[in-house]
Amino acid sequence: MVDVFVGTWNLKDSEKFDEYMQKLGVSFAKRKVGNMTKPTTIISVEGDQWTLKTNSTLKNTLLSFKLDEEFDETTADERKVKSLVTFDGGKLVHTQKWEGKETSLVREVNDKSLTLTLKMDDVESIRHYVKAE
Repeated sequence: MVDVFVGTWNLKDSEKFDEYMQKLGVSFAKRKVGNMTKPTTIISVEGDQWTLKTNSTLKNTLLSFKLDEEFDETTADERKVKSLVTFDGGKLVHTQKWEGKETSLVREVNDKSLTLTLKMDDVESIRHYVKAE
């Protein structure tokens, strides 16, 4: 089941991403640039080790983790968070916690499309990716 996530994913479109970044506390200038970028996410799995590389004109990030094990993460917007990624009902569920706050990033694959649902409190952003050929 995890094999469906492996590959290169290109952002096609986003809904309410600016509102989500604003809820996170991202500055106006960084939000404007963030809204213009079309990142590529590369997901790979070797044994029980997952790697998520996100490349964009703004910033590149690299996450390496094992499912169900908490790890320290510095996000693209420089937040220092405690992260946990689980596999639940065919979805990759990534939770970030910092300073009493929490956000979730849920990835789900259908055919050659990946949907990333970002949620914090009452704000939900949906980002649609297509698999690179």
